[in-house]
Amino acid sequence: MSLPDEMAEQLAEDSHSQLLTTNRKALTINLGRSTYGTFAEIGAGQEVARHFFKAGGASGTIAKSLSAYDMVFSDALYGKTTRYVSRERLMQMLDYEYGLLIKRLDADRGDHTRFFVYANTVAVGSRTDSAQECHGWMGVRVQSSPRLPPSDIILHVRMWDKTPQLQQDALGIIGVNFIYASFFLGQKPDEFIPSLADNLGVERVEVDMLEFHGPDFRELDNRAMSFKLMQYGLTHAVMFGPKRAVLQPSEVFHKKPVLVERGAFRPITDLNVDMIEKAGAQFARDNNESEQPAVRVLEISVNNLLSEGKLDMDDFLARVDTVTLLGYPVVISNFSEYYRLGEFFRRFTQQPVAMIMGLNNLFEVFNEKYYENLPGGILEACGRLFKRDTRLYVYPMRGDIFSQYLRQRAGFSEANKRLSANAAMLITADNVQFPTHLRSLYHYLRENGLILPIGAVDDGHLSIYSWEILRSLRRGEQGWENSVPKAVASLIKEEKLFGYGSEKE
Repeated sequence: MSLPDEMAEQLAEDSHSQLLTTNRKALTINLGRSTYGTFAEIGAGQEVARHFFKAGGASGTIAKSLSAYDMVFSDALYGKTTRYVSRERLMQMLDYEYGLLIKRLDADRGDHTRFFVYANTVAVGSRTDSAQECHGWMGVRVQSSPRLPPSDIILHVRMWDKTPQLQQDALGIIGVNFIYASFFLGQKPDEFIPSLADNLGVERVEVDMLEFHGPDFRELDNRAMSFKLMQYGLTHAVMFGPKRAVLQPSEVFHKKPVLVERGAFRPITDLNVDMIEKAGAQFARDNNESEQPAVRVLEISVNNLLSEGKLDMDDFLARVDTVTLLGYPVVISNFSEYYRLGEFFRRFTQQPVAMIMGLNNLFEVFNEKYYENLPGGILEACGRLFKRDTRLYVYPMRGDIFSQYLRQRAGFSEANKRLSANAAMLITADNVQFPTHLRSLYHYLRENGLILPIGAVDDGHLSIYSWEILRSLRRGEQGWENSVPKAVASLIKEEKLFGYGSEKE
């Protein structure tokens, strides 16, 4: 039995107000008359295709279903690849299977059929190694109408269940959710994205990368779609690169040293650049980086993106554009604590990880109020932050600027106040003072090379304030351009980013 397309679409539309079961989603697709294609799954079996076979009416949807477990067979079909569970392999699968589908069936069915390919390449957990990463890539290539060029939707998913059986179950469910959303919700991102977790919940799966490509999505900004993954709780962090690229963290950080600077970057300034470049040179010397250069990345906490309690999407994209213009990838996360940020990078690499910060952020690391939810308090937080060769590189402050910071804080020692009395003196990770009950902990970390001062800084950058630059550029004043990279200043003016000139009298 099959239904006319308009009836199947109406059935789907009528069901959007209620949570559909996985079986109902598969059946709705099977009952459609014109969508027909291939299921290709490698690494974790026919977990998605079996739902369509089980629902009934699969002959109206599935032209071919295959699973290439063996790497030799996989390579023979799709070509060689450096990593089998990767975006590269997924695109090889979509290209090969879609080309074959058109070659075999277009002449007979092309006038009335929307061809599609669903593909995945997945690694599930090992019975013997509980630490093995359970993740995969999924993609759908589909025509919106017969004879039209297809569009692609791809995502990266992680399964958090503890056993391979449960991981495979989650894989099958999210695969059906993904195909259903691709067919019926492609132009409705605020329905598409949360529907990926239907019948699962965000406790079992994480979607940390999502991209739409092709003629059906020309007006869509994939970075905004990725941010919606965070808004709907499907992930804690997303990543972007130059030229509006959406990046997948595991592919960028896989087995590489990482150097990360956290900030608001509104806009990115010469001070921010000096921090990461000076720390990067020092990090390279400390780690003999000639063999494997570190990935230098800037990170923005989602709390810094909220304006008046809600996200300003233009402001968010302006920060991403100006950072990536300089060649740095940027991570957007909801990790308030530094130890959680460190644990995020530790998911992808065992190589050294270093975080760059100013003295003000160093004091935040030692602010005990952030760790009241941890049984071990600040000691547990430090244990989680500094494990497995994670270090902090600290940029100094000039005395007068440090003095301004102290006036906003309570409980600082008189020693710090005496230090800051000398306006020209540099306050560094070596001479700064902490409260008595934290002093031994701080000295232990400093003496063991886990907290390191950044040396040879550019004194001319120490008085740069991003909030002053933001105020000045909005007023259309002159001179702010001297405190940001030239390319960034040009882009701000050309695109009128950050409200450039909006408060000009």
